[in-house]
Amino acid sequence: MKRIALALCVFLLLLLTATVLMYYSLPGLFVQPLLSLNRALSGLSEKTVSAGAHEVHYLVGGTGEPVVLLHGIFAEKDHWVDFARGLTRRYQVIAPDLPGFGESGRLRDQSYDYASQTERLKALLDALGIQRAHLAGNSMGGTIAALFAIRYPERAASIAFIGAPHGIKTPRPSAMDGLIDTGKTPLIAHTAAEFDQMMSLLFTQRPFLPYPILQATQADALRNAPSNVRLWNAQLKDRYLLDAPIGALQQPSLTLWGGDERVFDVSGAEVLRTRLKNPRIEVVQGVGHLPMMEAPKRTAQLYANFLADLSGQR
Repeated sequence: MKRIALALCVFLLLLLTATVLMYYSLPGLFVQPLLSLNRALSGLSEKTVSAGAHEVHYLVGGTGEPVVLLHGIFAEKDHWVDFARGLTRRYQVIAPDLPGFGESGRLRDQSYDYASQTERLKALLDALGIQRAHLAGNSMGGTIAALFAIRYPERAASIAFIGAPHGIKTPRPSAMDGLIDTGKTPLIAHTAAEFDQMMSLLFTQRPFLPYPILQATQADALRNAPSNVRLWNAQLKDRYLLDAPIGALQQPSLTLWGGDERVFDVSGAEVLRTRLKNPRIEVVQGVGHLPMMEAPKRTAQLYANFLADLSGQR
């Protein structure tokens, strides 16, 4: 009996050692299982739908009023999974890979400027049968949400900027502004060193990412760098495109601007305070440009409180 127990322990030790070796030597094998596990913990599953020229991949879960979460430039749907964990018990949460990003693909003959993406959001909501939704976005996603709400006000119940939106001229220049002004493209990584610099720009305290996910994220960033330059240059043509129209936003709004933001300076929060009608604005201390990843539980609670106040549920 002791020999059997000893043999079993040796087998389990060898199995664990082999798994660890594979985890670091063949990380691609673990990416999908890790993503699927994290999605399941938030009550989300992946689906696809045809919307215009794209087959859009999206995560969906929960029941109730629809809440649509829109990621930023060069980002993707899984950046919202931990944030969504506090929402799916009360709302139907939808987090798409916006056309041009993630698994939804990028087509050579298509433009991915804000006007096009605003119409693609409408096409996606139409395809999903959603007539009216709460829209929340980070960076580029927040800007698309705002432009959509201004153009189609009857279809947006509220707007939330989970992290600074792109397109506001801040009173103080940010660290990224300084890099752009010297001709650099700080959100595009051509090398592993540039990827590390980009992560330092985005986060104050980097969230934990399992090794396979981090490696896959870096590989995607480096592989897509040449194509990303085209989208980056298109957005820079109208660097402050939201600065003027933001005052036309009529819906209730929430802004959660990172207190240690280096992409868009926190002084922009006061710009929104003067331009928006009855805004709720909170500077979230200790986080950078992606608060839904850096402080998902805290920011999700702030957003849930905002939504509850709108419906009188608290």
